[in-house]
Amino acid sequence: MKVTKISNTEFTAMVQAAASKLTKNAEFINSLNVFPVPDGDTGTNMSLSLTSGEKYVNQEVSNSVGDLANALAKGLLMGARGNSGVILSQIFRGFSKSTNGKESLGAQDLADAFVSATETAYKSVMKPTEGTILTVVRLAAQAGKETAATTDDITLVMDAIYENAKTALAKTPDLLPVLKQVGVVDSGGQGLTFVLEAFDDILNGREVESEDPHQPNDAEMTEMIDATHHQSVQSKLDPDDIVYGYCTEIMVRIGKGKQVDQNFDYQTFYDYLADLGDSLLVVNDEEIVKVHVHTEHPGKVIAWGQEFGDLAKVKVDNMRLQQETIIEQDEDAEQSAQATDQQPKETAVIAIASGAGLTKLFESMGVNEVLSGGQTMNPSTEDIVNMINASNAKNVIVLPNNKNIFLAAEQAAEVANIPAKIVHSKTVSQGITALLGYNPEASLEDNQEMMEANLDTVKSGQVTTAIRDTILNGLEIKQGQLMGIVDGDIKVVGDELVQTATEMVKDMLDEDSEAITVIWGTDTDETVAQEVADSILELDDELEVEVHEGDQPVYPFLISVE
Repeated sequence: MKVTKISNTEFTAMVQAAASKLTKNAEFINSLNVFPVPDGDTGTNMSLSLTSGEKYVNQEVSNSVGDLANALAKGLLMGARGNSGVILSQIFRGFSKSTNGKESLGAQDLADAFVSATETAYKSVMKPTEGTILTVVRLAAQAGKETAATTDDITLVMDAIYENAKTALAKTPDLLPVLKQVGVVDSGGQGLTFVLEAFDDILNGREVESEDPHQPNDAEMTEMIDATHHQSVQSKLDPDDIVYGYCTEIMVRIGKGKQVDQNFDYQTFYDYLADLGDSLLVVNDEEIVKVHVHTEHPGKVIAWGQEFGDLAKVKVDNMRLQQETIIEQDEDAEQSAQATDQQPKETAVIAIASGAGLTKLFESMGVNEVLSGGQTMNPSTEDIVNMINASNAKNVIVLPNNKNIFLAAEQAAEVANIPAKIVHSKTVSQGITALLGYNPEASLEDNQEMMEANLDTVKSGQVTTAIRDTILNGLEIKQGQLMGIVDGDIKVVGDELVQTATEMVKDMLDEDSEAITVIWGTDTDETVAQEVADSILELDDELEVEVHEGDQPVYPFLISVE
């Protein structure tokens, strides 16, 4: 079927299909990451970036493809994560420059847009490297340009762009030594190829709604295995060999703020930063400039940004510390492998929780392994089975600490190679209390019974933020308000963290209450947690209150009353 025009309807569908395809295939793309100190997972970063672009497109009221492309570029810029996300945003910034003001796109318009995309992407990178996403977009655009010179059929132009992207992707290991060493294609190039495939599917009228995630073929599977084997090579990089140790990202609102003393000029802004490090990316539109750079002087990067506007975002990662962590993880893995040869434990306890502080807390109470997971990130049955089977124990007890994990845990216990029982802890607080009933000398069945019996001796409170307006239990709740949830029921709604937590505890107290445990998460800090503890003592100064760091996401406070 010949197509000669891309309307707003087709363009929106192309973006939506591409975002969906990246989301479904993020983990496959992530598997191709092999660099020693990655800034992030490529697939996840590209997926989240394009999802932001899709959101802007969906909110755009204009029927002009040029306006939709501008919205896509803006959304990508605002949501860009990591190098791959930033470069993807620049590809579509160049695309939008070429399509600006056009109601629809013809074959030549589409080819020109990808040529412009290539030019903008290459200019955004300090030292363009072949064998990356840049090579893929360049060769794809070249094929589109050549095809558009011979036909006005958009499907043929898009076919050529996609097919040559695949060819270019396959050649990336020949252009970039690190890829050839590991035996994988470039992860960013793979992500872009998925995007172009989605575009091609829509323009050719192929069904994409129910499409399953990409299933690797034999060659790709070999790539993934080689990449996995290669992860240990990261430990060979000495942290002292990293020349520029701080991965620094800032987002500046141009012309805003009290410290502005320069008008923004891209080249002036870029040149100063180029002297501070490497891996420099500087991208902007009329309102925002985003920077990514590896440097020894993150403070200078931040101060430079403030000369042109106020800071909407600042992120600094110590890459030497990241590499030290990689080395430690490799050493831990070796020690874990050696431990499999040791005498099996009679019983191992596995807890599921999210947060370094919670991990330490559970381990201090005798838990052998903590599987990362919880609200919004439930582990799969396979994750739990793998941890049970790797426990080096004759029997295993699993603490899900979340009712949404019960079924997966129960299924895991049924298929695991080791006898396992589930103690049905609905919350972290219940999981901690259940451990008080654990006896290493008791049988698996007796331990399950004793630990289950402890669950009802604790009241569990959670403070979190409402994500939508609603009315529950007679409470009118607005998006963004704080909620105090007691054993699964919303009891308190408030706008101030300490007050909401205190009111929640007040609802939990009765005449038998003696001990309160306050666990603070990533959305608050120890100072605020201590304020909560002090406020609780004002309710009853005979209570025993403990404060612990949990580092859990989603919930600023987890509070138990016993």
